[in-house]
Amino acid sequence: MRAAKFILAPACLSLFLAGCATELPIGERIARATPAVNVVARGETVPVGSVNQDAADDPAIWRNPARPEASLIVGTDKKAGLYAYGLDGKIRDFFDAGRVNNVDLRADILVAGTPQIVVAASDRNDLTQAKVALFTLDPISAKLTPLGTIAAGVGEAYGICLAQTEGKLFAFMVLKDGTIHQVALDLVGQTPVGQIVRTMKLGTQSEGCVVDEKTQRLYVAEEDVGLWRFDARPTGALTPTKIAPADGKNIVADAEGVALAEGPGDARYILVSSQGDNAYTIYRASDESYVGRFRIAAGAYGATEETDGIELIVGDFGPAFPGGLFIAQDGMQAGGAQNFKLVAWDDIKAAIGLPN
Repeated sequence: MRAAKFILAPACLSLFLAGCATELPIGERIARATPAVNVVARGETVPVGSVNQDAADDPAIWRNPARPEASLIVGTDKKAGLYAYGLDGKIRDFFDAGRVNNVDLRADILVAGTPQIVVAASDRNDLTQAKVALFTLDPISAKLTPLGTIAAGVGEAYGICLAQTEGKLFAFMVLKDGTIHQVALDLVGQTPVGQIVRTMKLGTQSEGCVVDEKTQRLYVAEEDVGLWRFDARPTGALTPTKIAPADGKNIVADAEGVALAEGPGDARYILVSSQGDNAYTIYRASDESYVGRFRIAAGAYGATEETDGIELIVGDFGPAFPGGLFIAQDGMQAGGAQNFKLVAWDDIKAAIGLPN
């Protein structure tokens, strides 16, 4: 998230050199953007501990297949560390990991021979040396236990997403300058090790990413430019394909968090946080066509504004979220401490008109 975004009004374009640059008010950005339908949150987390700061950033979700209502959320306070929450939004654990920005997780990963929930965060405690910080998440106690860190390239760690590809676990580390390192993770021994197997590049500041493991596609948001797709395979091509521009219509810069939804049959959807107008945009993954847009409006819980990270897992999460759980970071909270809002995927589908 950026503290300020300066956008030139059309009347000022020819006068830019004379200093006629103004930030469009949020109302004007919303008015110029493609219309979005409203949904409301069914829950929210306790705010992160860093007050009056841009602190909460990115969520990840573990769905408990045996007891869906006992599923867990991991969220970053990028000034302080990692939180584990229950679906009731209460804090179950906190680990003081320092400056960790984005987070992702995978279940049933062998760690020293034992299946574990593995959590990976982009560690930028050293702004010149990116690292992948690795943890296990206990499904009963929700305790986060550190495994160690792995070097992930020179530069500031920003976005991160995990993928199981060709029988191996990879972390995609998105550096702040748009460099993307694919890091092979080896968790077989007592200490995790990793190796950068290839490097991709976008031109400017980038962050949010997600991998569609069924199609082996990596999606990355370049904040001022839009959404890109790469081949996620370690031997794949390095050239990206642009899916959608941040043109002030379907995506209003910044393009931030990216999430994946699995629909009925082979339907798959890519969701992007359109931070500039407090909205979320959906694209059909099969042909990358535009589907619709929504906002999280005030209801029993507050609206969301200036969202960074998002996550979506389709499936049963109990009575409140029977068809899936969408989580969005909320950049503006009463009291000055940011949190995460929980929305039913069923509500989003109904508002957009997606099939069940």
